Amino acid sequence: MGGLIRGYGRPAVSIRQHVRLVELGAASVWSVTCPPLYSRALAPVRRTATRQFHLVLLLEGEAAIVHDGRETPLRAGDFHFDDHLRPLQLRSGPIRAVGIGIPEALLPLPPEEADRMPGRLITGRTGAGALLARLLTQLTEDTGTFQPADGPRLGTVLGNMVAALLAHSPDDGDCAPPETPSRTLPPRIRGFIQRRLSDPELTPRAVAAAHGISLSYLHRLFEEESETVAAYIRRRRLERARFDLADPAQAATPVHAIAARWGFARATDFTRAFRAAYGIPPTDFRRHAGVLGGRNAT
Repeated sequence: MGGLIRGYGRPAVSIRQHVRLVELGAASVWSVTCPPLYSRALAPVRRTATRQFHLVLLLEGEAAIVHDGRETPLRAGDFHFDDHLRPLQLRSGPIRAVGIGIPEALLPLPPEEADRMPGRLITGRTGAGALLARLLTQLTEDTGTFQPADGPRLGTVLGNMVAALLAHSPDDGDCAPPETPSRTLPPRIRGFIQRRLSDPELTPRAVAAAHGISLSYLHRLFEEESETVAAYIRRRRLERARFDLADPAQAATPVHAIAARWGFARATDFTRAFRAAYGIPPTDFRRHAGVLGGRNAT
């Protein structure tokens, strides 16, 4: 966002645009007002090692999202949903917009459903879209009414609302390529893993057996993924545990209990994996998250 000074819940101003960013636990809400622009990212980029989704609502003006040479028109009242894995460009006149940045772990949708959503255009004029639009506008315009502990909880609420909006959005009706096992199995497998993260016996071998395929074939299915099956299971467990550790409502739950909840049979294994993934022990992360949580909603 070249030259932009960003703050938590405070306006950030450059000569060309005005941005307000509010961090709510692992999620973030932002608003932007800017003049005509071409070939530029609209949402503030939040550096993260995990998959992030972005839901943008155009409040005023007209714009077009450009991906792979294809333009998707965006009118006032339209939401556009995407993730950080797809390079996008924006063409627009003067606009005002709000949006959400939300990690995959906070979006309560089966992975195969979330995978179908990037690029989706959804109305924010009626139903769940209109409700979410009002909440986003209020969050970016009036952060002073929220208490410090509200941040992570509001992030969870936003994740549920985004999931509800996506679940009720119509499919775009595009013709899909013929389905093959190599295309349909990975989403099913990710959904299977997601539902069984708490099972300490969840291993690649168990996943392969549950789907009637060999372990070697399972690994071949994931060859085009950015991580192995075992790494995917570990990452998803750690994301869930990290969310619970940052939740003020679970402050009295021991770290070892949260580890066991997400499939880590031994607390030492959890601590080692958590430190390797996030560079900090889980107990220190919980203490640090408590401090940040007190700042994010102010």
